[in-house]
Amino acid sequence: MTQTPPPGPNAPLNERLAELLLKAIAAGGFTAGWANAFWQLIKDDGSIPKAIASAVIGLGIAYGTTLLKPIDSGNRRRLEQAGQALDKTIDRKTEQVTTHLSGFEDWYLQCQAWDCQSYRPEGVPQQEGIFTPMLEEVFVPLALDLSGTLPGFKAAAESFNPQELERATNLNIWHFLRQAEQTRAFRQLVILAWGGYGKTTLLKHIAYLYSTKQHGRHNVRKRIPVLLVLRKHRDLLASENAPDLPTLIAEHHIPSLPKEGKNMPVPANWATDMLSRGEGVIMLDGFDEVAKEQRPAVADWINAQMRRYGNSVFIVTSRPKAYRDQDAAHRLELSTALWVRDFDASQRRDFVTRWYQCQERYAHGGRATPDVVKLANDNAQDLLRQIEARQELKDLAKNPLLLNMIVTFHRRYPGARLPQRRVELYKEICQLQLRDRPRARQLDTLLTQCEAQTVLQMLALHMMQQRIERIAQYDMRQILTYCLAQQDEPINAVEFLDQVVQISELIVQQEDEYEFAHLSFQEYLAAAEIARTQKENLLYDRFEDDWWKPTTLLYAAQVNPAWLLGKMVEQGAYDLAYSCYQDTTKRLNPALEEELKRLRQTVVTARYQQLEQCLKNGQWKEADEETYRLMITTVGKEEGQYFELDELLNFPCEELLAIDGLWVQYSQGKFGFSVQKEIYLSKEVGGIADGMYYKDTFERFGDKVGWREKAVWEFCIQYDITAPDGHLPYVGCGGGIGDGIYGLAVEVLSCRFEACKL
Repeated sequence: MTQTPPPGPNAPLNERLAELLLKAIAAGGFTAGWANAFWQLIKDDGSIPKAIASAVIGLGIAYGTTLLKPIDSGNRRRLEQAGQALDKTIDRKTEQVTTHLSGFEDWYLQCQAWDCQSYRPEGVPQQEGIFTPMLEEVFVPLALDLSGTLPGFKAAAESFNPQELERATNLNIWHFLRQAEQTRAFRQLVILAWGGYGKTTLLKHIAYLYSTKQHGRHNVRKRIPVLLVLRKHRDLLASENAPDLPTLIAEHHIPSLPKEGKNMPVPANWATDMLSRGEGVIMLDGFDEVAKEQRPAVADWINAQMRRYGNSVFIVTSRPKAYRDQDAAHRLELSTALWVRDFDASQRRDFVTRWYQCQERYAHGGRATPDVVKLANDNAQDLLRQIEARQELKDLAKNPLLLNMIVTFHRRYPGARLPQRRVELYKEICQLQLRDRPRARQLDTLLTQCEAQTVLQMLALHMMQQRIERIAQYDMRQILTYCLAQQDEPINAVEFLDQVVQISELIVQQEDEYEFAHLSFQEYLAAAEIARTQKENLLYDRFEDDWWKPTTLLYAAQVNPAWLLGKMVEQGAYDLAYSCYQDTTKRLNPALEEELKRLRQTVVTARYQQLEQCLKNGQWKEADEETYRLMITTVGKEEGQYFELDELLNFPCEELLAIDGLWVQYSQGKFGFSVQKEIYLSKEVGGIADGMYYKDTFERFGDKVGWREKAVWEFCIQYDITAPDGHLPYVGCGGGIGDGIYGLAVEVLSCRFEACKL
């Protein structure tokens, strides 16, 4: 059994005294040899007068009861105070030993492991014939990127070593947990990603490995995991009398965990001592799921706990918008922000293969014989070939939740054509859960006797308008009663809700509240309701509201969005209009395509107005930053994220031409990607447009454009027209491609220019 490490030389005196006293008690009393060690400890510490030290030794040889049970308050007041401090410390240390001996800690770890052991991604309803794997059977490590946030990373990245760059932008969570021992900044992490990117699954993986004591395989020290879902505790944490973290763990978290047999009482001060010793890894999932008006209070609460227990590790997850748009006076004070990277081809292959191996093994009674393995691999390869064959499916499969939906659909409907777009995937899942599945099982259910999806669409739109993700049981029944009445459905709302939860699983119950299985289902159904009722005008004053952005995009994907795009351009929502246009062009509708072509130039021209204005005014730094913003949003990402190299290799030719044309025009041929390409491919530099990185070539390029001085990468970017030819744009320096990845981007964009014939 793991023992609590003894206090170090810098520990408080009462901690070191208590350690010696416990050893003496365990040995049966105090000896003269022990008294000498005890005297050495006290005499070397200037905080205790020598007279008291002598008295302590004299009393200690007789067993030290004056210290262990302070008495004689009149004559030995100062000794009594020392004794009281020691008495409390000994109580705590004895408690720690008792905790280990009683097995409480192991019992808690088992409960936390049970809570995390199954792979149940939110948003993927359970389906007939689909087994629920164990988390560790299918878990694929998420790649995390810190290139834009880690202090000191820029200097390392600017060497432009592709291997070093990859290591800094393709890290997993265990790297940071290892470094947390030496680097305080890595004890306070925020993991950022949009919905469906596996943030919750990642925290469950961490909690499970620590709980089952498998953390050693990642070379990290023992810690006690605590996984707290913020939406379950947000009301409590936002209240005036919010409990501190130890109380939340002991009185709310532990009682809520699954258990086998009877409860074990939480030893007094167990959570406090564990956190104070820096042994905790506290995971706070879903800051974005805290109501906006509650976030300042919850942020203050989290900050207070991190300050109090700074040696423990804290990990918060959030969607980017909620974390970025915080009240300046009440911001989360997390040291390191990490972005979850898209699933790449390797992660996609690993997940699909593992998932199918689990399904076939379970379907064959647990056998993993060669025939079962071959069947699983054949099915996995069939799906992977379909994904690789179409860019639309590859784009969907970058999101772990959507990949899970795709693989579930593939197994449920073998041989069927896979949905090509996000909106089609949600449509198929809803139809499967509300109609096909109940009918296939020949269930006598209300879901097939009424327009169940229409009712859920009405509910989803109401929740979007109220800006809520969860509804109390009473309110849910009231809303459903109204929705059913509007559809003239003579159905009891309580029965309808029960069957939606039990059969469709599109709505889940969390204690006495309800929510959609994933926010994305709420957004899709709300969009479908706007389309059904032809109430597009509901969106017109919400173009700048990120809460409505996914719903707006999903709505545009279901209708002819020409009028909607016009309204967006009219109101200056150029990026949103461009995103809608991009998704719409994936629809194989010649008539719609022709109509949208006429709108495209309007959308693109409006989108580049800010860049053109900066360049026209000679605001070169602002133009560099705007170039990054335009490029990162073109590939569907957020400001602060990096480019994948394949995103640059496939960057839309017309967009690249538009950006480059403005730079070349307003710099009179001095700056621009095409200028950089010509320099890179010149005989003097010797570059090749093959998308590969060549260190010597890029160094010569750096010398030529002024990014290097005297063979050193100085990167003193000159935002001035007097800078060398090709000096700008330097997107990475302005907050861009990942603090150094632009070195690779020059080669990649040169290759893209050649492919685009620009």
